[in-house]
Amino acid sequence: MPGLGADAFTANPLLGRDALAPLVASGAGVFVLVRTSNPGAADLQDLALADGTLLWERVARLVDELGAGPGDLSDVGAVVGATKPEHLRRARELMRARSSCSRRRRAGGRAEDLGAAFAPGRRRPRDRVALDRERHEQTGGEPAAAAAAEAQRLREIAWTLGS
Repeated sequence: MPGLGADAFTANPLLGRDALAPLVASGAGVFVLVRTSNPGAADLQDLALADGTLLWERVARLVDELGAGPGDLSDVGAVVGATKPEHLRRARELMRARSSCSRRRRAGGRAEDLGAAFAPGRRRPRDRVALDRERHEQTGGEPAAAAAAEAQRLREIAWTLGS
């Protein structure tokens, strides 16, 4: 994002489309909070709208609309907590295989639960998984090497799940 020196950032969607549109147009990657894994997320994100759609599902559709364009890659992605595989599956449906960012957190997310976040078949560049520092804390050692080893481990699990 110009002025910040960032290639990508996370955005809160609660201000609506008109607030997200300039962020999307910035040329940086925008990861929109869709359905987070913290326990209090349900307080707002699981509220039913007038048409019965949950708030987070409407946000997922908005992410899909903002990220629509040619090709498989988009500058718009979604943050979806990986602690509930049913949310990952539903988010994938609503975002028509657009970019996603799933976080494996100490809150109980497991690598094996990430399969629903990915489109079928071998992973394409649009599928991203953000790693937290839990693995490095468990294994110690140099942070970059620990992150690379964990990324490879998760990649193998994801490829197995999607096959």
